[in-house]
Parts: sequence; structure tokens; C-alpha cells
Amino acid sequence: MRRLLPGLFLLAALSGCSRKESAPAPTPPPASAQAPGAILFFSADTRGYLGPCGCSENMRGGIARAAFQIQEARKGALPVLYVDGGDSLFGSPTLKPDQVPQEERKARALAESMKRMGLVVRAVGELDDTRGADFRRGLGLPELEPGGVKVLPAGKREVGVVSASDAAGLKQASAKARAQGADFVVGLFHGTLEEAQRAAATPEPGVDLVLATHTASEFDGEQNKLTRDAVPVVGLQSKGRSLLRVDLAYGAKPGPFTPQKTAEDTEREAASIDRRMALLDKEINLPGIAPELKSLKQQKREELVARRQALLTAPVTATGDTDSFSVRFVPLESNLASSPEAVAVVNAYDADVGKMNLEWAKAHGQDCPAPEKGQAAFVGSAACADCHKETFPVWEASKHHRAIETLVEVGKQYHLNCTGCHVTGWEQPGGVCRLDKMAGRENVGCESCHGPGSLHVEDPSSDNITARPGQAVCVTCHNRENSPHFDFATYVPRILGPGHGQPQEVKRKP
Repeated sequence: MRRLLPGLFLLAALSGCSRKESAPAPTPPPASAQAPGAILFFSADTRGYLGPCGCSENMRGGIARAAFQIQEARKGALPVLYVDGGDSLFGSPTLKPDQVPQEERKARALAESMKRMGLVVRAVGELDDTRGADFRRGLGLPELEPGGVKVLPAGKREVGVVSASDAAGLKQASAKARAQGADFVVGLFHGTLEEAQRAAATPEPGVDLVLATHTASEFDGEQNKLTRDAVPVVGLQSKGRSLLRVDLAYGAKPGPFTPQKTAEDTEREAASIDRRMALLDKEINLPGIAPELKSLKQQKREELVARRQALLTAPVTATGDTDSFSVRFVPLESNLASSPEAVAVVNAYDADVGKMNLEWAKAHGQDCPAPEKGQAAFVGSAACADCHKETFPVWEASKHHRAIETLVEVGKQYHLNCTGCHVTGWEQPGGVCRLDKMAGRENVGCESCHGPGSLHVEDPSSDNITARPGQAVCVTCHNRENSPHFDFATYVPRILGPGHGQPQEVKRKP
């Protein structure tokens, strides 16, 4: 499903970039070997996202926000380790030729950001190999091949990170990690949450925590999930919208790690805040909400974010002589701070990608195929004006009429992830297939909703046009990623008016 829409933030980029990428920041010196605990951060299933994509308020995500969380944690006395679970560099296993430059450039930006965040190890998923293993290895990231083991110092204890895709592999890799001195072992399981649960439920899997790093489809990772089985299993919200934070607290003597009971109380309180925030988000995104009311609700939401953030970053200490750990999700909300260094990486990407995409289109672009005989073609909104003058004031007052402007304002009018929902007839027969040939088809015009209109212009009839578009038309762009609060019955009246879905006012003679 396409990922597009207005006001979006980051996405798309190209290869062959001549810009010299800045050197990654030096790795911070290791924390004291006597530290009484450690903090682990995990990302997974990022699917090539540098930032959120969508037109709704309060969109989660962004590598720069993730970087800030890790930087803040490193200001404390405990060692901090950042691990990535894989399936992070690309969003699709295959790319069309025009997507290659953009997506390779984006993968490089993600890799540079991860290095700056002090990435210590990452697993590899098939979405990381979209451009081949040589391209992936060329990014210079610290990789953990399937079945691999990495043991890392973490204060008074050592943390093992293992990669597996089945129960036998998980058990075998965990045994290797323990043999190499790992006190706490995390399994990066390349599979779904359900598959990871089954693998962790086998007798003595050897791990303390399992992170399911893979989702079955693009929209299967919409929520953070934690199952408190004998071995906790985590499913992390995809597309870089949340981090997983694991706090280790060391007791007087090394021993088996047990989940902290107080973490459950934190989880319940955070979940309660989440529910309140979800209600506020729905209200804030209501079309036509009064600006004053929206501002008040937004302020309340930011207060809730601050409360939850305090819960999620509060220090964790041992409650007795035993080693323990807690698991917390850190949603990367829109009002959280961003790392300036990571913002610079993203801005460099944004500056490159539009120019690169446009150059590629001019050199290699192909026009859309012509409509087949008897099939309607796109004619542009101007062709509708002669017979439907009364509808144009309604359309011109809508955001659809200035859809391309919302991209121009943020410099993304040539980002392939964005344009499809901001022009009319994108990649359709007789429509727009080249970024350098969008003239006359900008914005969400009449034919975006009602279909190509050449046959209707020649012979006006309700049989050769979509007179009343249904929800299926809207959700091609207003999908649950780009417009998570979209409700057809609520939103459609906002684009209707006299002469456009509503009766015209009849002027009576005095």
C-alpha cells in the first residue's frame, strides 16, 4: 500500500549522491565496569522510515527523536547499549527503477544515524537486503548474522544478543552466549510475535527476553505488545514509532534475572495515559474543531506525554539481592525533543532527494501508458468547470485544492513517497508517471475522487463517472498510516457543499 500524503515528514531518497556524508560521532567511552545496572534500547522493523508519514496531528516516530532518547540516557551513570533488530533499511523487498536512488540514499541516512546513536549490533532481515547483501555490508553497520552471538559488557554484568528464526536456533545461540559469559540474554527473533511466543515457550530456551523483529505485513506492527510469559516476548511498534527500553538492575550476587514486579504497575499507569491520549488525538483531529478548543486539548495531551515520559525514563534499581529487569516502551511522540545531529542527517537527505528524483525522471522517466480503447482518460479539473461551476468554490476552499502546496512548503514535492496523494492520476493510464511532468495535474482534483473524466466530458452521464465516491476511494490515501483518525462519515461532509453533494441555495425574488 502506498505511503503518502501532505505535511509528511521524511521519506524517500536517492543513490549516487555526491554529498560527502559527515563522519559518525565517536563512540562514547565504556561506562564503569562497576555500574550497578545498564540500560538497553532496541529498535526493529523500522522499514526505511526516517520519520513519520502522514497528514494527521501528533504523528509518532522519527530517527531524530529516537537518537535524543538514547543521548539523554547516556548522560546518566549507567552504560547504555543500542541494538537494532533488523528489517530497518528498506520498506519493501523489491523496488521499481525510479525508487532505487531515493531508497538507497535513505538507507544511507538511516545507517549514518544509527552509527551516531552508538549502535553496538544489529540483526539482519530480508528487508535489509532489498538492494543486495553487498550494499547492506557496505553501510558499515555492526551486523549479527542469523544464528550469531554478541556478548557486550554492561557494567557488572555482560549482555548477550543472539539472532534466531526458530526455537532450535534460539536455544543454540543462547547457549553459546551463556558459554561466553552472558548474564542476560536477549533473543532477536526474526519472526512474528506469535512465532516468537511459540519459540520462547519451548523447554529452557535460554533467553531472558525475546524481541519479535518481523511483522507479516506492512500494517501488522501498529501497536506495541508485551506478553508476560515465562520468557517475556515483545512486539515493537513498526516504522520507527517507538523504542523498547530494558533496564537491568544488579543485585549483590550474579544470578538469574527476574522481571521486576513494579514494572507492571508502571505499565498499567502508562497504558491508562495512552488511552486518554488516544481520545484526545481523535478529538484534536476532528475536522472543523475550533482553534481554541484544539489548543486546549493539545496542551492537555502534551502534559500527558510529559507524565508518561517521566514514568518511562525513571531510574530502576535492584529491589533485593537478585538481578532483575524491567521492560518499557518509549513512544516517540511528536512533541518530544530531537537530536540536532540526527536532524542534520535527515535534513541532508531531504535536500538531496528531491533534486535526485527530478534528475532521474528527466533522464529515465517514462510516461504513463495511454488508456486502452474505450477507457476514460484524465483531462484535468479545468475541463469540469464549464458544467460544474457551482462545485468549484467548495473544492477551492478545501485542502485538496492546495495539496501540492503542502509539499512545496516542506520541500517534498519531488519525494516519491509523497507525490502520489498530492497529484491527480498518479501512475494510472493516461495520468502522471513522471515527476518532471506534473504540470496541470497538481493537487487532489475532481478526477482523484470521481475517476478519469474524458468520456464524461464527451457525453455527460452518471454511467461514465463515479458520481458518489465511496470510502474505498478515500482510503487509498487516507489509510491508517497516513491518516489514522480518518472516519469516512465524519470527514466527507468537510469537502461537500452547495452544488457539490449538497443542494444549492435557491435565491428567492424579493
